[in-house]
Amino acid sequence: MDSSELTLRERQVLGIVIQSYVVSAAPVGSRYIARNYNLGLSDATIRNVMADLEREGFISQPHTSAGRVPTDKGYRYYVDLIMHVQRINDEEKRRIDADFGQLNCERKGTSTEVLFSAARVLGTISRQLSVVLSPAFSNAVFEKLDMVLLSSSRMMVILSIRSLFLRTIVMELDIEVSRQMVDDVVAVLNERLSGLTLAEIRRTLVVRLSDCTCDSALLDRIVRSSGELFDETPMIERLYISGAEYIIDQPEFKQPEKVRDLISMIEDKTSVAKLVENATVAVETVKPQGMDVSITIGKENIERKAGELTILSTPYYVGDMVGKLGILGPTRMDYEHAVRVLNYMADCLSTTLSEVP
Repeated sequence: MDSSELTLRERQVLGIVIQSYVVSAAPVGSRYIARNYNLGLSDATIRNVMADLEREGFISQPHTSAGRVPTDKGYRYYVDLIMHVQRINDEEKRRIDADFGQLNCERKGTSTEVLFSAARVLGTISRQLSVVLSPAFSNAVFEKLDMVLLSSSRMMVILSIRSLFLRTIVMELDIEVSRQMVDDVVAVLNERLSGLTLAEIRRTLVVRLSDCTCDSALLDRIVRSSGELFDETPMIERLYISGAEYIIDQPEFKQPEKVRDLISMIEDKTSVAKLVENATVAVETVKPQGMDVSITIGKENIERKAGELTILSTPYYVGDMVGKLGILGPTRMDYEHAVRVLNYMADCLSTTLSEVP
């Protein structure tokens, strides 16, 4: 039997097993389904259907006398061909709007605070581990630069990127500089670079500054540091995580060794970022905001420690820049709710970061 050719009866039973297991975290038996769902089927018939589903690898029986639980294959079939994601309901929408809006009002509204707020709200609403990756800066549009002298040989460079983003870098200087020298260089850089993407600046910086008449020593130092100043931010610095307390509290991770593995994975922030960045299994869902959700389930994840996790990921957009928003949780997850919340949260984040102050 091909996995795409499950009968209506088999789809119904598989969907019930998954939905019941998501709620109870306990194996689901045929008698429970017969008593609680009006399928018009006897206990024996449901038991036979479940035996067929088990034989095809969609569910498994953890103990001889127990009911069945979904497998990764079962969850994948459910996500791809059974579940139907509705638009976010008014209550969920109000809660996200209230929480996200309140957190932003309490802070200054920089991109760092907005992204942290998004991670915190997403973790609270989904009750899972939430991950936010700020956009890669290759297509980021440079607005202005400022330099703050920390001492005669140390300087802090502040880059303002369109849509609330700031990047701060401390530079060690091998020359003595004055405030006037700094002001002159800042004026030239802002005049000649404003409106360009960081990728364009890296490619053309030398040519654009070739005829500059301001202090050559400081300008030369800026050119030599252009790879650091205008390059991509390391992935680990783009990562915002929240909600670890929710995922650790799931029944799947009650065993000490599983808790240790989970905590070890969460602490390896680079691995977490890559899991969200590289989630590529496209899922057809109702996408009211026109966004694409990717879901990787269990052993589909490349990272061994994520073999019992589901990872949902969706992009959010800030001009030409693209960031990622993700949810990590056990494979026993309310997929419809997670996709619905993730889509709406990504839309909120895109809107907030795209607003020009």
